[in-house]
Amino acid sequence: MAPYERLRTDGSTQSLDTSTWWYAAVAGEAADSFSTRVRKRMRHACLGSVLLFAVVYAGLVLTATGQRWENAVLAGRLTDETLAAAHEANRTLQYITVYSLAVALLVLTVIGMLRRRYALTVVALGTVGLSLFLVEVLKRYVLFRPDLVDAPPRLIPNSFPSGHTTIAMSVMFGLALVVPYRARGLAVGLCALWAMAVGAYTVAAGWHRPSDTIGADLIVLAVACGLVAVMARRGRVGPGRRRPLPLRTLLVLLLLCVAAVGGLGLGTVLLVDSMFAPQPTDPYLPHLAYRSGHALAAGASAAVTLVLLALLRHVDLDARPTHYRLTGTPVPPEPGPFPTEADHEIS
Repeated sequence: MAPYERLRTDGSTQSLDTSTWWYAAVAGEAADSFSTRVRKRMRHACLGSVLLFAVVYAGLVLTATGQRWENAVLAGRLTDETLAAAHEANRTLQYITVYSLAVALLVLTVIGMLRRRYALTVVALGTVGLSLFLVEVLKRYVLFRPDLVDAPPRLIPNSFPSGHTTIAMSVMFGLALVVPYRARGLAVGLCALWAMAVGAYTVAAGWHRPSDTIGADLIVLAVACGLVAVMARRGRVGPGRRRPLPLRTLLVLLLLCVAAVGGLGLGTVLLVDSMFAPQPTDPYLPHLAYRSGHALAAGASAAVTLVLLALLRHVDLDARPTHYRLTGTPVPPEPGPFPTEADHEIS
């Protein structure tokens, strides 16, 4: 007998309460269930994000070549015309404070409370809080930036991952979890444009290196996927209605696709050109490195957003547990996760 089976001593066939958490958890454990497929998808995405995070840290922080390129990015921002972009970035980043974070959390809470989605509200707030906690712990106590290229003192302090980018991306991901399924694409797309700009502004202002923003993007993606996997494990996800996307949503997603493909593509080409240039003393290389770092920071934020939307495609986080149909046995009047006879198992 499976450990989750219950004996019915009175022999009754009373229907089970499908609103209980144990019904959702057991019904969602079937190998062919929708919840299981979503959980596996999110778990793999979480592990993949952690792996890419380690690759970015090892390649750009723990190698002399990566450090030289990122130092050139910070030096190249000084070649920007009159530092107009950096000054504008500083004004933008000054709005990201503890108070603005509190307002964002309040907005997520209000949306969840008005929709009476208390579990989703907790998950959305947990995405922001857990992401910020992990980033601060990693930055201060775990991940360090060794000085491999005799950099100036102002470039030695560690800034990996970026706290500003983490705030922007985690708030956007929290919004993706708490808004209604039909409004997810538009709401997330508009918020992602702001989050993408924040990541690029941190590089333009000289507050962070490109690896800092990319690392923050991957941390938030890993946390969000992990929490959604937990929801799927408890059977709190279901298939969403398949309907054509509205034109306004398609336009926003198109902008994100252009930013992701263009930013990552152009940034990669410029990165290779600046890191492996035949004349490393060329004064134009810092400008080239700055352009590549700026493009990669923006493209990575857009790409991570598209990955989340793709993972949540046709996934309704508001869904209630679905009735579970047993195979190999007669269908009971109201199917449930437990068989009517003790010698049958869920298949």
